This record gives sequence, C-alpha cells and structure tokens, in this order.
Amino acid sequence: MKGKVGLVAVRERGRGGGSDTEMVLFARVVGGDRAAFEELYRLYHPRLTRFLLNLIRRPTLVEEVLDDTMMVVWNRADSFNGASKLSTWVFAIAYRKAMKGLKRQDEAVEDKAAENRVSDAASPEDVSARQRINALLMRAMDELSPAHRAVVDLTYFHDLGYREIATILECPVDTVKTRMFHARRHLRRRLSGALTDWI
Repeated sequence: MKGKVGLVAVRERGRGGGSDTEMVLFARVVGGDRAAFEELYRLYHPRLTRFLLNLIRRPTLVEEVLDDTMMVVWNRADSFNGASKLSTWVFAIAYRKAMKGLKRQDEAVEDKAAENRVSDAASPEDVSARQRINALLMRAMDELSPAHRAVVDLTYFHDLGYREIATILECPVDTVKTRMFHARRHLRRRLSGALTDWI
C-alpha cells in the first residue's frame, strides 16, 4: 500500500538510488501521485524502448513489456529497497518481463533494423557506409542470445557497469563478463574488421 511509510523510506534511501529528478518523482509515486508516475513513465519510455528493442527484437512485444514493467513500478513502488540505483531496479523488472514475454511467444524474431538517422550534410558515401555497418551490426546482434544482447546493450547504450548489469540479469558478475567476452568475440568475427575499432 502506498503512503507515508513508503514515502519516508524512499527519502531515507538518499541520493544513491538514482538522479535527483528520478528520486523526487519516485518518492511521489510511492505516495500514490499519478502525475508523478506519468512523468516518470515519460522519462523511462525512450530508454526502456531502446533496451527492449535491442533485447527482444519484436516491436509488437516491446510496448506490452514496457507497459507491464511500468505497471510493476506503479503497483510495487514501495518494494524498491534502495539496494541498487532506481534505474537498475526498473531495468531488472523490464528484463524479467521481456524474458517472460519471449517465452509466451513462439514466432520467429522479426528481422527489422531501426531507421538509420543521418544528417542532411552527410555525403552519399558516408550514408551508404553507415547503412552497411548498421546492417552488419544488426545481423550480428540478432545472432546473439537475448542474454548476450542484453549485456552488450546495457554496457554500450546505457553505460551500466557489470555489477549493475548482474543485478538486472540476476546472475553473477563473472557471468556478465563471460557473456560480454563471447558477445564481443562473436561480433568481431561476424563483422570481419568493419567495426573492430568500435568494439
């Protein structure tokens, strides 16, 4: 039940839980403030969408998983104990919901790469090279398991450390390191040097 006890607990957790803005909003969410929840939802929507698209590769499932994740945040806000950053807690929920969603669906993973955004000033050669590299990368990422894709995505696109990733994926830090090692090796091999400097 949301109320004073949960609100005080969130405030007592201090700054370690997340950014000041996130924690202020979250404290209000624990107190049952719907407007604060809507704002927190808007704050997390782009980050979770990117993470889930890279993880499960099924655009039709992404919104469902994202909504399920945020419903847990709303309904179970008082269960956040501050042992990790708020974002780590939210991403862990999203990861578990995504894995459950994948188990429920048995159709093939959609092979749909995201639109390539390039500036108008880019030369046709630059645009073509960027599109080729993106296509190679997306094909190579698609060949990774969801757990390996999650490690790569959380490391490179969300700037999370191995400890936070281990918390999200509910596995030991050494498992995260091993998955990253194998994912990098696979990407290097598949990209045949095209992105070796980036990886």
